[in-house]
Amino acid sequence: MRKWLSILLPMLFASIILWAQPVCNTPGQNPSTAFPVCGTSVFNQASVNLCGGRTVPNPKCSTVPLSDVNPYWYKFTCFKSGKLSFLISPNSATSDYDWQLYDVTNRNAADVYTDASMVVGANWSGYYGPTGTSATANNLLECDGNVPQFSKEPDLIEGHNYLLLVSHFSNSQAGYKLEFSGGTAVITDTANLSMKELKVGCGGTQFYLKLSKKIRCSSIAANGSDWEFVTGNVPIIGAAGVGCANGFDTDSIIITTSGPVPAGTFAIRSKKGSDGNTVLDVCNNALPDSQTLVVNVLPSVPTVIDSIRPVQCMPSTIEVVLKDNVLCSSVASNGSDFTITGPAAVSVTGAQVTCTNNVSKVIRLQLAAPIRLGGVYTVAVKQGTDGNTLTTECSQQTLVGNSQTFTAYDTVAAIINVSINSSCVTDTIRYSNPGNNGINSWQWSVKDDPTTGSLPNFTMLYTTSGVKEVTLKVSNGVCSMTGISVTDLAQIRLKAGFEYPNFACPGDSIVFTDKSTGPISTWQWDFGNGQRSAAQTPPAQLFNSSTALSSVPVRLIVGHVNGCKDTVVHRIQVPNNCFIAVPTGFTPNGDGLNDFLYPLNAWKATELHFRVYNRLGELVFETRDWTRKWDGRLNGQPVPTGTYVWMLQYTDDKGKKVFTKGTTVVIR
Repeated sequence: MRKWLSILLPMLFASIILWAQPVCNTPGQNPSTAFPVCGTSVFNQASVNLCGGRTVPNPKCSTVPLSDVNPYWYKFTCFKSGKLSFLISPNSATSDYDWQLYDVTNRNAADVYTDASMVVGANWSGYYGPTGTSATANNLLECDGNVPQFSKEPDLIEGHNYLLLVSHFSNSQAGYKLEFSGGTAVITDTANLSMKELKVGCGGTQFYLKLSKKIRCSSIAANGSDWEFVTGNVPIIGAAGVGCANGFDTDSIIITTSGPVPAGTFAIRSKKGSDGNTVLDVCNNALPDSQTLVVNVLPSVPTVIDSIRPVQCMPSTIEVVLKDNVLCSSVASNGSDFTITGPAAVSVTGAQVTCTNNVSKVIRLQLAAPIRLGGVYTVAVKQGTDGNTLTTECSQQTLVGNSQTFTAYDTVAAIINVSINSSCVTDTIRYSNPGNNGINSWQWSVKDDPTTGSLPNFTMLYTTSGVKEVTLKVSNGVCSMTGISVTDLAQIRLKAGFEYPNFACPGDSIVFTDKSTGPISTWQWDFGNGQRSAAQTPPAQLFNSSTALSSVPVRLIVGHVNGCKDTVVHRIQVPNNCFIAVPTGFTPNGDGLNDFLYPLNAWKATELHFRVYNRLGELVFETRDWTRKWDGRLNGQPVPTGTYVWMLQYTDDKGKKVFTKGTTVVIR
């Protein structure tokens, strides 16, 4: 077991050794090159390469950092849900092996170094000896230290993919044996192996075979003897699995012939190769002998420009899409393999390709200046300064003059024409855009207003002055532009108004003060007393009334030179006299005649106080508002007929305080 109680120095020394481990480059020692697993196989790892030391997170074991020390990785798929049972048996009695299991379904294998949620089981016990899973164990996750060497069997899910890390903490090259048995989960693929698809490569010298599932790279005969042509006399001389240089399994094989296979229809047939077998899947199940697939070999022809990708507004690059891959080395970097002609002169200054295995179908042409003039342009192939046109993988050069067209679009202008029509009440602003260069979309918006528009013309009605801001975005489907119109409205808004008294006593000299607003040029006063004035400040007026009280209308009309006008009318009350008096009697019988008692004509009185008492000296009515009248009632009930005493005090318009009293008779 690990010496957990040993002194700190050896532990520190061991940590330095682990920290200095080299990066794992051997296939099987990192997640992306994991060994494929068959549930019926026993894996004997005779020795372990010393490398690794990358931290691996664990959802439970967070106090002590865990790492993939001298690791080996294994991958498998669950074909039937159940519990996983496996055993790791070290070759040395003093070896300490740890393990961690991940669900990597739809995940990048490298995520095991960053995402603890992928862990479905683990055991980092500090004891030497066998480790793995057991039906009698208690925990799915056992952390570093003096913990059981076996973890609970994890539940696998059908269709999910898994990675198993086996880490050798002891830092020695002593190996181990890994075997899967006893669990209820099925990780053995029992599907039949078959040839799925066959495609021809360059000039008929290479064929790409796709299998129904992955096979062991080691089962492929390098001389291609696992296959033969049913017809034809061109021999197969080689076969190699795609990705086998850095892995153990593949489902794609490149089959090479000694020379070009002529155009026509051919069938390829599986057979036992010089290694004594056909190709084998992960569980050593063989591809059946004499399976056949048909392929059509087409004559090798030059590629052509398939299309030009849609261009943006004012494009400075043009992307050319070819029908077939061309060698990246055949593309002149200065763009001289192409010319562009059209309504405007266009100069190609460069060409860029993104290559995979030195081939690409897309070439991005760099232009000397953006294309601003709309129209149909033509991209054509010519011989570049490198002495060739575009060359396919089969050494076929694209014909000079091969071409495709594309459409460029004119730039647009968000021109806003403004027309203003003013009235006395509103201002109408009409905005418009001429719609040049194929504009087919208009988006009008108003600052601080929800109103919008989507036509070439746009109208706004304003009842207030100030700065009015409208934004227009135009587009022809490719090019767009935004413009802003700012208009400062100095609107003509007249508002008539004047100060006036509520009443006018006979003989009073009444002054009216103009309070109108706006650019006023004329005033027309009509005082209702037969007098008129055209002055802004009219002369004082006198009013008389032939009745007890008249309501006299006073009108002011203000105008502007453009004809706009506004009118206001206020009424003032004109009594026939303003001498305050209290009647000596009244008849509160509801006939509409002399029904109330109050101080008459107290128009100018201030600080007024009027009280009425009965013969017993009880207060029966009181008011400080001379227009509030006594109706001959007390607490809602009519008072008896008889004589009542009133008292009146007030301040007159000269500031003199007046007190008077008298009697009145209630007559019913």
